[in-house]
Amino acid sequence: MSLALYRRYRPETFEEVIGQDHVTGPLGQALASGRVHHAFLFSGPRGCGKTTSARILARALNCESGPTPTPCGTCQSCQDLANGGPGSLDVIEIDAASHGGVEDARDLRERAFYAPVSSRYKVYIIDEAHMVTREGFNALLKLVEEPPEHVKFVFATTEPDKVLATIRSRTHHYAFRLVAPRILSDHLARVAAEEGVTIEESVLPMVVRAGAGSVRDALSVLDQLIAGSTENSISMSYASGLLGYTDGKLLDDVIDAFATRRGDAVFETLDRALDSGLDPRRFVADLLERFRDLLILTVAGADTDHLDALITAAPDELDRMKVQASSFGLAELTRNAEVLSHGLVEMRGATSPRLLLEIMAARLLLPGAEDTERGLHVRIEQLERQGRVSAVAAAAAPAPTVAEPARAPRKSQTSSATVSGTPVADEPAAKKASTKSSSKTSGGTEPDALRRKWPEIVDGVKNIKRSAWIQLNRPGSGILSVEQGRVAVGLPDAGTAKGFIAGGYDDLLAGVISEVMGSPYTVDIIGQAAPDAPVHDKPAPEPKKAPGPVRSSGRDIIEADQVLALTEPAVDDDEGESDATDLTGEDLIKAVFDAKAIGEIDSI
Repeated sequence: MSLALYRRYRPETFEEVIGQDHVTGPLGQALASGRVHHAFLFSGPRGCGKTTSARILARALNCESGPTPTPCGTCQSCQDLANGGPGSLDVIEIDAASHGGVEDARDLRERAFYAPVSSRYKVYIIDEAHMVTREGFNALLKLVEEPPEHVKFVFATTEPDKVLATIRSRTHHYAFRLVAPRILSDHLARVAAEEGVTIEESVLPMVVRAGAGSVRDALSVLDQLIAGSTENSISMSYASGLLGYTDGKLLDDVIDAFATRRGDAVFETLDRALDSGLDPRRFVADLLERFRDLLILTVAGADTDHLDALITAAPDELDRMKVQASSFGLAELTRNAEVLSHGLVEMRGATSPRLLLEIMAARLLLPGAEDTERGLHVRIEQLERQGRVSAVAAAAAPAPTVAEPARAPRKSQTSSATVSGTPVADEPAAKKASTKSSSKTSGGTEPDALRRKWPEIVDGVKNIKRSAWIQLNRPGSGILSVEQGRVAVGLPDAGTAKGFIAGGYDDLLAGVISEVMGSPYTVDIIGQAAPDAPVHDKPAPEPKKAPGPVRSSGRDIIEADQVLALTEPAVDDDEGESDATDLTGEDLIKAVFDAKAIGEIDSI
């Protein structure tokens, strides 16, 4: 029968203890200087080396060449206390979980006064010291305070707060810590190499994670994997299946689905994972761990030193995780981690953990459904990211040549338009429309007839929609081209064209043209001034009303000049005022906004 790995590879000197330099260094210095206290308290998580260090300390105290921080390993005392040795009568280990009563303490007190059998010191190692009863501690108190010169005490515990305060105050307290993942991973690799086992690089982080910083637990997991492996080889699929962790491919699939916000892919991956028998709680824990790694990559940067020590994923997954991290923003990663963390707590004791998992997935996909500041930040981040992607795509596309107004391609709708800083239609069509508008049609009467009847068409629009008529009367408004029943109408700028289309005036104009010309026409609105646009008669100003009392209507708060600045471009002095300037006050508001006065509001 083979010996467990954690027993076979138990350290025998302070140099072999990994991850506890803050403890082994001062202890070694105390031994070298001869200032060794009579009582020690070793505290820390399980499996981090408390009892092992207590045995090394006893070995260093009783070495024939000691006390020394480096036991010789050849004397009788060192051989007795070595791994697999018979032990020493002068080093007594007591399990306080079963021997912590007052009677056990009294028996220890009586035996402590006897001299050691063959060693320099009699060392008492009291493991699980927090299990000693209050009466037992009280019985030991005087002995710990003033022990015989040949007696040393080492208390080892995972809960130092439960040790009686009067006992703690009489000891030198050394706090052990969990071992760092990188140090533990290197140690496991050395053990696997000495055992002659081939282990995939991605398996080690999983074993380290299962050990949770405990050397003993990690060695036990590795021992289990070696025992069940074939041909002394441990693969990732075998390790993940035996330990119950989520396969990395499933995590990659669900992360990519969240990044692209594809709900069908997310729930398909969840179904695949749960159908394989994976525990929903384990899946959430693994997904939370992955989002934690992505968050560290985003905050710390991919070029940070010792990045392999900061994240739990295997080194061969680092490149793929960098790509995944770039698909999320900081606020989104933080929110996802919070949702999963809270959900993991709610899943404890839940009767339907799968339902909670699916609800969490829906919350991750729909940040807009969460009316919180965090959800708002995520939505803003997503919009910013979409804007950056659009900007990059626009920069990569060939730059359009802004030359001449254009006619939009044929569409199935009655009218169509694109509004921008350039002509609304595509560039080839724009060039074609410009050519047609600048050259006279040879032998064709349709364009000429439409241009001759354009004032009549504009007046027809006036009878239906006065605000549309005003836009058509602005300088630069006119016909760009006519071809096969399609009329390209130019307006002074892109903003005017956008408002014209948003108001549905393009359909109105198409209907008036069809009625005047006696045949169906479609209209394309172009955000570009028409060359040689006809000049129409200015609308006759309505008679101004006699001055009266100052009105207190809320509509009068809007100044006519401000409305004019929004609706009319600047006009050169030599051209005179624009058409809309002939209207003022309430008349101008009625004309521009197609408004109707419904009453007055008295001032308060």
